[in-house]
Amino acid sequence: MASQNNNLDTTNTASMASQTLKHRSRDDPNITTTTRNNKSTKNRRENNMAMAKRGLRSLAITVSIPLSLTLLTIYLTSTHSYVMVSKPSWFPPLWAIHITSLASSFLLGLSAWLVWAVGGFHQHPTALSLYLAQLGLSLVWDPIVLGSGASWVGLAVCLATFGALVGCFRICKEVNPTAGDIIAPCLAWTAFLAIVNFTLIFL
Repeated sequence: MASQNNNLDTTNTASMASQTLKHRSRDDPNITTTTRNNKSTKNRRENNMAMAKRGLRSLAITVSIPLSLTLLTIYLTSTHSYVMVSKPSWFPPLWAIHITSLASSFLLGLSAWLVWAVGGFHQHPTALSLYLAQLGLSLVWDPIVLGSGASWVGLAVCLATFGALVGCFRICKEVNPTAGDIIAPCLAWTAFLAIVNFTLIFL
């Protein structure tokens, strides 16, 4: 009988302690605040992960599209005219033109993504138009000059590309300085291509 009473007392004590702990957890603002902070931290972490995934996905798309178009242009364009013409020693070989064109497409895609990520295209819609213009012009330069040998037309396209790039550089530099810096090597390459193109006219 005494043993049963002891067991009953132990059970009652444990039950009371559990209820007391529940009341304390409910009433203690520190415990409640800690729980909310943990949930908030978890939610922020999940949101950051989701944003990072969306950012990487958009970056991959923004870079892969111009790269794919440039690769397709290189694959489909005949280079007979450029290969057969007698060129000065300082002229870049065909493989160097192709590799640098791919590098420029990558850099410009990256720059466009940096501007888009901070809402630059919404603030400056002209930047998107200039980017698309230079992309289209750079794609048609290969078949015009390397394939058809139409150097005069190619020079006009090259100068137009350079002008579009200058516009992109100015706007991107204002929106995101890093994006503008990335365009600088592309400007230098396009200027060099214009010199090559001009020289081809007299060969």
